[in-house]
Amino acid sequence: MQMPFCVWERSPVPPENAITINGTVVVAKNLGLSAPGKSTTLRLFSGTQIDHGTRKGKLSAEAPLRGGKKRKHGKTSTATYHVTFVVEAEFGTPGAVAVKNGNRADQFFLRHVQLELAHDRTIHFECNSWVYPYKKTSSDRLFFINTSYLPSKTPEALLLLRDEELRSLRGNGRGERKDWERVYDYDYYNDLGNPDNPDHVRPVMGGTRTQPYPRRCRTGRALSNTDEVTETRKHVINLDFYIPPDERFSPGKLAEVLTLGVQAVTHFVVPEMKTMIQGNNFRSIEQLTKDLYTRPSQQPAADGEVMERLKTSVPSHKTYKQVAKNVKDNPVKFPIPQVIQHDLEAWRSDDEFAREMLAGLNPVAIKRLQKFPPVSSGGKRSSITAQHVESQLADVTIEMAMHQNRLYILDHHDYLMPYLRRINTLGVCIYASRTLLFLKADGTLKPVLIELSLPATDGYGDGEISRIFLPASHGSDAHLWQLAKAHVSVNDSGYHQLISHWLFTHAAVEPFVIATRRQLSAMHPIHKLLEPHFKDTMQINTLARSILLNAGGILERTMYPGKYALEMSSAIYGDWRFTDQSLPNDLVKRGMASRDPTLPGGLSLHIDDYPYAVDGLDVWRAIDGWVRSYCAHFYHHDAEVAGDTELQAWWDDVRSVGHGDRQGDPACWLALDTVDHLAETLSTLVWIASALHAAVNFGQYGYAGFPPNRPTRCRRFVPQPGTPEMTQLEADPDKFFLEMLPDRFTATLGLALIEVLSNHTSDEVYLGQRATSTWTDEGELLQLLDRFREELRRVEKRVVERNKDPRLNNRRGPVKVPYTLLFPDVAGTEKGLTGRGIPNSVSI
Repeated sequence: MQMPFCVWERSPVPPENAITINGTVVVAKNLGLSAPGKSTTLRLFSGTQIDHGTRKGKLSAEAPLRGGKKRKHGKTSTATYHVTFVVEAEFGTPGAVAVKNGNRADQFFLRHVQLELAHDRTIHFECNSWVYPYKKTSSDRLFFINTSYLPSKTPEALLLLRDEELRSLRGNGRGERKDWERVYDYDYYNDLGNPDNPDHVRPVMGGTRTQPYPRRCRTGRALSNTDEVTETRKHVINLDFYIPPDERFSPGKLAEVLTLGVQAVTHFVVPEMKTMIQGNNFRSIEQLTKDLYTRPSQQPAADGEVMERLKTSVPSHKTYKQVAKNVKDNPVKFPIPQVIQHDLEAWRSDDEFAREMLAGLNPVAIKRLQKFPPVSSGGKRSSITAQHVESQLADVTIEMAMHQNRLYILDHHDYLMPYLRRINTLGVCIYASRTLLFLKADGTLKPVLIELSLPATDGYGDGEISRIFLPASHGSDAHLWQLAKAHVSVNDSGYHQLISHWLFTHAAVEPFVIATRRQLSAMHPIHKLLEPHFKDTMQINTLARSILLNAGGILERTMYPGKYALEMSSAIYGDWRFTDQSLPNDLVKRGMASRDPTLPGGLSLHIDDYPYAVDGLDVWRAIDGWVRSYCAHFYHHDAEVAGDTELQAWWDDVRSVGHGDRQGDPACWLALDTVDHLAETLSTLVWIASALHAAVNFGQYGYAGFPPNRPTRCRRFVPQPGTPEMTQLEADPDKFFLEMLPDRFTATLGLALIEVLSNHTSDEVYLGQRATSTWTDEGELLQLLDRFREELRRVEKRVVERNKDPRLNNRRGPVKVPYTLLFPDVAGTEKGLTGRGIPNSVSI
């Protein structure tokens, strides 16, 4: 239950002792949103003068809104109201405003409140929040001024209000949450399955040693009577999960995401109609590209047969009309992915296969080989021999190559092997893989070999059957090598989507959002620092639980782990450490860099032309510099960090509850006992939410938009010599290859998803930006942000220069796609499928 703020009565202020304070109130008006109405009133709390009866700041009388002038702002619009407060001369300076929505049914979206004081002084309240009717909330909506205060330095008049507001946000942990409640609490991932359907039973993620997981936002739905642990879902696709109102998409973004979804569905529907006509397999690469893609300047209309089948397939005539209109107004096919824009065959090359491990959409998995032969976590040695490797290294021995930091591995073996037997009962054919690579003199990587492994066929023990594939360019060996690379790409696609993308960014950040709202007041400087990095994260995660991660959802239908996807990600989370998530620590842990205090940034990269790491370290240093200067502005001594009660409660919430399943590992977290530890912790969090997510998300369509380059599952194993399957491969290698990859339906469904995920929406706020310049009233902080923005612009220039340097072969590769995933795009002018730009938050 939320605490009431507006329970006091005020007598009129005598005219001889009164002053007036005028203000403006700005409300969002697009998409037919409700207006505040005549019954909406505001009250001011003094931030400097205490009412000794309430122990809070003095409270003004209610003041109604007047006017409501509308203005257009691009695709959005606002309405500006006026308000006049009459207060006593000794009222002091306002520190908070309480807004009462007197409407009986409708909420409105409040942008900001601004007050005009004497001597041309203004006070700003940045709101960006829904205000629900008082009848529903039984409380006014409270907003504090945009001045930051540490708990120990909060004006006495605001202390009790600060405490009451935080307690209201925590709730009581009981009951089902209602749309209008601003309550932040934790829960397990127990809402993905349906125990009433045997095919949709899923384990609860989180809260146990066997299934550890980050926490999600609690909704409080009733539990299923079948197992009494799984939260009920109203529908298979459930779009009405509760999240606190302030975490929802803005009205404008909601409309844009829905539009993107309709467009993606259109792109999916038309190829799917082709499936009905032509069958569910692509016959050739050329047919695949012809059926799926079109250039923006070439927008052919869907043929009559496709439209007729579409009419009979959609649920209603109204739906058909909406989809048909979208087919008419937009290209009926997917846009051409970057990876095949310049050359339809370059993706097949070994050079490109290896380059994408350094500059593709999952550049965070490759490691330097530090032990040969590779050994699994259970102590079992790989079947890779020195002869296999050295046959590909000319006159270089393994010992020499390892000593020179020239051997690398993409290892998708240990985490996958325990699940393979179960996964391969789902109608897919998946191996666990190891790929060894050699760093050549020109700075590029050469694939040396691929090991594909399966559990022993007896079904018992931990025995394995492994095959080694070596690079080849002619004959049957070349065909087998191409199939082996595809199986590696399938492994990497699953790891990318489940781990690098979902688990390490989306899921990892949500507990920080919840803890920040629960424990750090909106006036706390660290709250203000982090707030832009949480924009839309809980909303997009809620949608993921609704339609992507749920039993039978899109991820299970398109990615190879199927119903074991979240269970497998839980096993990997069991070894996750927050301290490893900073870019420098991550690079050192993977053996991609070594500590060297004599170099800028203190790191020496073992692959100089590693685009993700080179650009990423520039961005990391910019983030770290901004965060450290920000923290130093408020914390002058380590004791101030250790003594900050809200900050310590926040950190305890994150570690013991939000990521409570990882609290037993002391190396997982830094102690927040120094300014340095605080800055490193916050820099890591900002990095995860902004740059790391950008690096693994916005390249999805550019690389995985062409399914043969990044397949998500396989339907056939690599054939053995002398078998009928081998004969089929030799007779028509491309046909066998395409029949091994996802079918037309699965491929187009996956494309529809990543087309939406790879888009930048028009309301995106990029790294170095703030949604408004009035987020703080401290000029020094605004100057620090300007310096951060300027440093990011310098990073942009360096990225452009590197992409133009012909000596840096990994920047563009055979496919001629420049590496721009960590180009900050401070201006934020480009939207859509740009493959560049670092939004502040995990917002799509």
